[in-house]
Amino acid sequence: MKKIILLLFLAAVSLTSPAQCAMKNTAFKAGEQLSYNLYFNWKFVWYKVGKANMSISNSRYDGKDAYLCKLTATSNGKLDKYFYMRDTLISYVTHQLEPLYFRKGAHEGKRYTVDEVWHKRSGSNNKIKIRRLHNDKSITTKEETHSDCIFDMLSTFLRARSFISSGWQRGHQTKLKVVSGSEVCPGIITYKGIETVKADNGKKYSCMKMEYLVYKKKKKKYERLGTIFITNDSHHIPVRIDFNLRFGSAKAFLTSMK
Repeated sequence: MKKIILLLFLAAVSLTSPAQCAMKNTAFKAGEQLSYNLYFNWKFVWYKVGKANMSISNSRYDGKDAYLCKLTATSNGKLDKYFYMRDTLISYVTHQLEPLYFRKGAHEGKRYTVDEVWHKRSGSNNKIKIRRLHNDKSITTKEETHSDCIFDMLSTFLRARSFISSGWQRGHQTKLKVVSGSEVCPGIITYKGIETVKADNGKKYSCMKMEYLVYKKKKKKYERLGTIFITNDSHHIPVRIDFNLRFGSAKAFLTSMK
């Protein structure tokens, strides 16, 4: 599920100064809901294995007006013994799309982890606190200060949808930093052009194709996480997501949006 969010999210980041965290929301309103079918590839055959739902609502965090974004992913009960997933992610951002707090509870197979990120800004500094509950029940915590904006998975997605991509040429690259697990990871997004994609609602959409790579510190190299197709309009709705897992490859197709 982590790969889905990183891709939902890292689709079009950074046409503004890296240190400029606040920006105008031009893409969504509270009340938006997106739904997806999840598919997994097993021995060259694609199986429908579950569903994902994302919602955005008005809320408050630490005494401030905020958007609350929630994403859930659930595997099909009939296939749970092969592909078990019960993931819930939430993210609070200001109405200027600045990240405030992120939590991901992931129950995937026999593995259960909880990741949390707290964001605090002081002048030009961005302070983050990262906490991870590991599968063995141990907890690790770290605090870091960056001059760049640091995003979590969902706040990246919300922010990316308001970037203006007009004038991009095939091969255009942007860079960003996002918290993945307990690490701040550099990433590169490459624009691959326009393609028509058929969603699971039966409709076809003109989409911008984005390929995402993330730097793996242990391996000391960039690795491809996957590809995302977002609508070629001001809303930048993810229609199709292709991503790699530790145990195979998967796809998500849009079923409804409102």
